[in-house]
Amino acid sequence: MTAGSGVLVTFNPGSSTIKIGLFAVQSRAARRIGKGMIDLRQQPLVLRIIEGADTADISLKAQAGDELDAVLDETLGWLAAHFKHEGLIAAGHRVVHGGDRFHGATQIDDETLDAIERLVPLAPLHQPQSVRLINAIRRLRPELAQTASFDTAFHRTQADIVRRFALPRAMFDDGIKRYGFHGLSYKYIAGAVARQVPALAKGRIVVAHLGSGASLCGLMDGESRDTSMGFSTLDGIPMATRSGALDPGVPLHLLANGMSRTGLEDLLYHRSGLLGVSGISADSRVLLESDAEAAREAIAMFAFRIAQTVASLAVTLGGLDSIVFTAGIGEHQPQVRALVCGHLGWLGVSLDEGANAANAARISAAGSKVAVLVIPTDEEQVIADEAVGVLSA
Repeated sequence: MTAGSGVLVTFNPGSSTIKIGLFAVQSRAARRIGKGMIDLRQQPLVLRIIEGADTADISLKAQAGDELDAVLDETLGWLAAHFKHEGLIAAGHRVVHGGDRFHGATQIDDETLDAIERLVPLAPLHQPQSVRLINAIRRLRPELAQTASFDTAFHRTQADIVRRFALPRAMFDDGIKRYGFHGLSYKYIAGAVARQVPALAKGRIVVAHLGSGASLCGLMDGESRDTSMGFSTLDGIPMATRSGALDPGVPLHLLANGMSRTGLEDLLYHRSGLLGVSGISADSRVLLESDAEAAREAIAMFAFRIAQTVASLAVTLGGLDSIVFTAGIGEHQPQVRALVCGHLGWLGVSLDEGANAANAARISAAGSKVAVLVIPTDEEQVIADEAVGVLSA
């Protein structure tokens, strides 16, 4: 099948949210016409439709259960009515884990879907959501072509010495290795730097994708050379509710002293990170406004770990030419960026306070040896572009 003119829908699932993009496809190019989001934790469910600067909240009658057929059926109906499109030509999905099987985007068939399902244990928060969405579309619109874009695929350019753990070699061959995530975001940022600041594009760049899930990636010549997340989305810097990197002796100790595997998983994924350290909130905006010492400590630790990781990635890259902040926290929270860069003066990082406060595109001071940029990411655009590429191949 080829991607001709029409409308493409993209699905970008989180652990409890679904971001939806609508793209007009023409001449093998995808242009965004609108987007939506559903928070599966809300009751009743609300579809937020965004068209430019305008938003509309629509209460859904459907409820989220084990299957998402009713939710998607109602959602697609509202999107068709709101954007007045005549029909969909394809659906593109973000899939967090592609393992060693998938090197890039692919069209979904029975074999592909089976391989995606077998990777669920490696990404238990996100992968099941992708499987539910793919299966729901298959039942609702069996004629619709579907594609998968994998977060792990972007990091396949990393050397084995970066991807290995210091475990028996056979385990690496069995898939116990550092995969890396947020690859769609990093792919978008690599392209954005090439378009916006071409002089920096081939240099040594550390991208900080800071949202409720957060990681960093070291780019050289636009390719991934190292990243903070490894085997799972728990690794790296602390996140909203996830622990980040942890001495493996800690979970062993907790298990030996009576904590169940389910309890441990809940602790590391849902009760740690900013929420765990502060005891107040997982939302960095709430913590930045709080006078509580625990809130300040949580933010300070978050920024410190990010700065440590920037320095670590600079070792892999052999130096540092620029830092790019992106995603919700990275794009909108000057205080966090200032705290991070405050630890990196020895690397030649210096901020322009006014530009940083204004969330400007370039926030480094005139004399800074390292360029510091703020670039909004767009994972849905990457999904749409890859879907068009796959279906046009």
